Parts: sequence; structure tokens; C-alpha cells
Amino acid sequence: MKNSIQLSQKSTINAFLLFFIIHTAQIGVGIHGFQRIIYQDAKHDAWISVLLAGIATHIIAFIMIKTLEMYSSNDLYGIHQDVFGKWIGNFFNIIYILYCSAAFFSVLRNYIEVVQTWVFPNVNTWFLAATLLLIVMYTFTGGLRVIVGVSFFSLILSIWLLPMLVYPLKFMEPRSLLPILEADMSGILKGVQSMTFTIIGFEVLNVIYPFIKDKNNVRKYVHLGLLATTFIYVSVMLVSITYFSGDLLTKTIWATLSLFSIIKLPFVERFEYIAVCFWMLIILPNLCLYVWAAYRGTIRLVNVNATKFVWIFSLSIFIASLVVKNRTQINMVNNYFGQVAFYVIFVYPIFLYVVAVVKRKFKSHKEQIE
Repeated sequence: MKNSIQLSQKSTINAFLLFFIIHTAQIGVGIHGFQRIIYQDAKHDAWISVLLAGIATHIIAFIMIKTLEMYSSNDLYGIHQDVFGKWIGNFFNIIYILYCSAAFFSVLRNYIEVVQTWVFPNVNTWFLAATLLLIVMYTFTGGLRVIVGVSFFSLILSIWLLPMLVYPLKFMEPRSLLPILEADMSGILKGVQSMTFTIIGFEVLNVIYPFIKDKNNVRKYVHLGLLATTFIYVSVMLVSITYFSGDLLTKTIWATLSLFSIIKLPFVERFEYIAVCFWMLIILPNLCLYVWAAYRGTIRLVNVNATKFVWIFSLSIFIASLVVKNRTQINMVNNYFGQVAFYVIFVYPIFLYVVAVVKRKFKSHKEQIE
């Protein structure tokens, strides 16, 4: 098949690791404060918007896998070239590379803002950006297996944070969830769209699929990863709605961190400090997977080695981090990126699948005639 990827056995990974890849790719900086944005759209039915967004990821992932199964030895970049031809295909490849770069930047810059607001207000942006980028560069140069290993340990080492959210339940008010479905459907659906920035990440499947050894198990582990993510987001939203009053939730920028701030342990007074610092381990898979996905697309266009690419990429992100300085600019970046991501993640895969199926049927019909 044209543009297929030739891989050695040691370059592939087992399908069960997709559970860790998909889940850690989705859990990032968005979980810090997605509650306020969704609540503004759907009010106390915001948890329904989160649940519907999770269901939507399962549907889109199913369509992605159906498309990838048609090109088992190709990733999204190769599929673009095969379906649309060299020039139009490369145009779509450039857009996807820019998307991955924008996603990387959004995660990095939002995390830097959280660190500066909650823990180190006097630390310069350039220092935090440089430190994080150096860690990402070191991990990236280890290759896909190292990145997957980081995803695995990120989940294993951070799973203890989730039970900490049980502490606020003693202050919860379940009646805050009633009456159910009071918000109109347009508000709930708008909340689903607003979840885009928070729930993205599973699209890395488009690039990592050819590297999976036992492809017959891909669907199972991808959906398990998405299910785990949906469970966490719905749980966090339910806790937030029942803990905060409606007016307070709309004014709380980082609701999840605020929930952590009420946790008091005998040996730790400011638990949110630990949570924010530990979150670097959680966003590291996000960053590494996006830079790796951008690299896989770049080598389709130009001949560049991994080391040279990651230096150029990191320098560009570092400069962009210094340009975006305040909360207003960061919010603007998040809003624009979220709007673009909605079409890239939830709309485009359907279009690509339809075009790929039509082209395959047309090609098959043409071969039969000949």
C-alpha cells in the first residue's frame, strides 16, 4: 500500500498499553477548571453535558478505528496522502501538525499559569517553560516506547489523587443536582462542545495505530481508556456541583484545585501545592504524545531527524510562551483552540471516513470494470 509504514518488531507496542495512552492523553490541564465553563452553559445539568461528551468520544473513536483499519499499516498522515493525493493530502497534514503544536502549547502554557498562580508566583515564565521543555525533549528523544512508559507510570503513580476528592463529599448538597434536565437541550449541547478542550487527546490514536502489534484488540482498550476518562470527568463534575453553590462555581477558575485546597492532612497543610507540582507527571504524557505526533507528520513533508526537529519545535514553543503573557491572552488561546479542536476531533473524522469509503468503493468498482 502506498505510503505504508514499515516497522520492526521492536518498534511496536502491545494493544493493552492503549488504555494508558488514551487515558493519560485526555487527563491534563483541562480538568483543573472545566467545571466553570460547562456550568455556564448547562447549569446544574453540566454533568449530563460531560457524560454526553464522553459518549461522543466513543463514537468518534469507533469511526477513527474503522478508517485506520482500512489502512492497517498507515497513520493519518499517510491516509491523507492516499485519499486526497500528494498536494491536498500534505495540506491536511500541515493543518494536523499545526493542531498538535497548538495543543502542546495550550497544555504547556496553562500549566505554567497554574504553577505561577498557586505555588510559585514569583518564578518567571521563561524558566518554567524552559524546564518543562527540557524534560519533554529528553523524554521524546527516547522514542515511542519511552513515551508510552511515561504514560503508564503517569497513571500508576497519580491514581492516588482521585480518592482525595472523596474528602469534599462530607460538605456536599445532593439537592444541587435537582431538578434534572431543567436546562434546555441547546445549553446542554453547548456544554458538550465546551468540553472539547478538556477531553481531547484520544486523537493520537490516528498516529500511533500502525505501531500497535495486536490490532484486533485496539478497539477494546481504546474504549476502556475513554470509559475511565469519562468516569473521572463525570465524577469530578458531580462533586463540584454538589460542593459549590451555582454562583460560586461560575466564579471559581480552577474548581478542582479548590477542592484539593480543603483537604487537610496531619503532615500536609496545603495539599493543593502537592497536587499542582505532581500534576507535571500527569501532563508530561500529553506533551510528549503531541510533539511525537507532530514529528511523525513533519517527516512526511521534510527530511529531518528527531533531535533537530525537537530543538526547532521547542524553541518555537518557548518563544510563543513568552508572547502569551496574561490570563486574558491565555483564555483567548484556549477559546480559539477549543473551537478549532471541535472540528478537527469531532467533525473531520466523520468526513474522512466517508471520503475513504467512497474512494475505496469507486476504486473497487473501477477494477471490476477493467
